[in-house]
Amino acid sequence: MRVSTVTMYEQSTASINRQQNDFLKIGQQIASGRRVVNPSDDPQAASRAVGVDQSKAITQQYEDARVSARNSLAQTESILNSISDAVTSAKTLLIQASSDTLSDVDRESIASELKGVYETMIGQANATDGNGRYIFGGYKDNAPPFVKSATGSIEYNGDVNARSQRVDSSRLMPVTENGATIFQGVPSGAGYIANADVANQGSVTFSGPQVTSVNDPNYGESFRVLFDDDGAGNSTYTVEQFDGAAWQPVAGLEDQAYDPAGEQISFGGVSLTLKGASQVGDEILVARPGSDQLPADLFRTMEAAIRVLETPAENDTQKAALRNTLNTSMRELDNSLDNVLTVRASAGARLNELDVIDAVGNNRMLNYEQTLSDLVDLDYADAISEYSLRQVGLQAAQKAFVDIKGMSLFDFM
Repeated sequence: MRVSTVTMYEQSTASINRQQNDFLKIGQQIASGRRVVNPSDDPQAASRAVGVDQSKAITQQYEDARVSARNSLAQTESILNSISDAVTSAKTLLIQASSDTLSDVDRESIASELKGVYETMIGQANATDGNGRYIFGGYKDNAPPFVKSATGSIEYNGDVNARSQRVDSSRLMPVTENGATIFQGVPSGAGYIANADVANQGSVTFSGPQVTSVNDPNYGESFRVLFDDDGAGNSTYTVEQFDGAAWQPVAGLEDQAYDPAGEQISFGGVSLTLKGASQVGDEILVARPGSDQLPADLFRTMEAAIRVLETPAENDTQKAALRNTLNTSMRELDNSLDNVLTVRASAGARLNELDVIDAVGNNRMLNYEQTLSDLVDLDYADAISEYSLRQVGLQAAQKAFVDIKGMSLFDFM
């Protein structure tokens, strides 16, 4: 068979083009550091690499979310620390104010200090993050969660939810706390608190209450002591229990003789000691903090303490109101401090959890990077050897073309 000159030229050119293409391909791989430059280089590896890339991107998004969550929790924890210090300072001032040696002027001075602590608490409760969002307003974070009402008391206007953020595929983490939980909550183990009605006209003071039996069938229920007289000028009292709808007298504790020199009343596994002269209609409430009868509210506790310290204690009724209010306020501050510390501990635990999730996420990211490297990254030792081989092949194809081009009969004529 005769091989034409055109055929030899075409085959030589095709060989050179093929060698150039292979040489260019390995050159691109070395320049990019990737074995799979185009999907056609290894369709299966390219497809798997896309999936791994997407997983890496999602993992990176969760890592960024954890940075944001950590900042929010750290700020929350810092503010809660300041609030706990403020509550401790308020309790110290109330202990100081309880001294019988203080004058009305001294108590007014303490009330002035207590106002400063109170304003500090309000400022911390309405703190914002770096983006201007109110930290303790829940999802209603575009307005101050705590505002003064027309009566001058502090009201909570936020919602009862805590903002959450997804920090991993299987973890939706609360990154803040709502103000109701912090300032209007109590720890689960909070005990009974007694509270004298502000309208009392007598000089009855209380100490306690003390828990005597948690196994009492009525333990945990709210009750109150109502004072009356027997028509002959002798004071009496009746214990009433709240049945969920109304107050009902307790059988056996109705119209009992009251001794102003000291009376101990026990009901529902709780003991309360009373002392002082009573007036008809006076009332002492005993309930669990956070119940409907005795709602927990740190700001109202502070307001009640400031109000009573600013009121001169000139007669027995005012002195009894002072002692009872300070007694109640100190117990409520103890519960508030325990509650704030509990919430703070929860925030700290979530910060520790973020560290654990970060470690897991970093390991996952390393695995993705290793898998991606195995799929598309270049082995430079093999690539350089291949590069040298393709270079030799291209040079050989070029030399063969030159030699074939010179093999013409016209060159010998």
